Amino acid sequence: MPLTIAKLMEKMPGAFLPEKAPGLEAVIQFVFTGEEAGEWYAEIKDGKCTVHQGKHDNPRMTLTADSSDYIKIFTGELDGMKAFMDGKIRLAGDLNLAMKLTQMFKIR
Repeated sequence: MPLTIAKLMEKMPGAFLPEKAPGLEAVIQFVFTGEEAGEWYAEIKDGKCTVHQGKHDNPRMTLTADSSDYIKIFTGELDGMKAFMDGKIRLAGDLNLAMKLTQMFKIR
């Protein structure tokens, strides 16, 4: 069964590595386009990550990507930095947080 955005977002809290984000409090908004268009946000607080469907009022960072590209990044089929450089991912807000994203979650 192929990985969907809903399943991927459901797995995010379990993939979160709190030791890689000590003291971090942030909301990351995800805006997906393409086949599985929709909005989700991840809230990192008190060493935990929770994920919600919808739009947050005040995210610290917003990541916009085609849903299929984001799944490929999460499964390691597509390099996140290359996707950003190629314009497949757009970021707004705290770009330092974006750089930490790949370290805060165990991918695959």
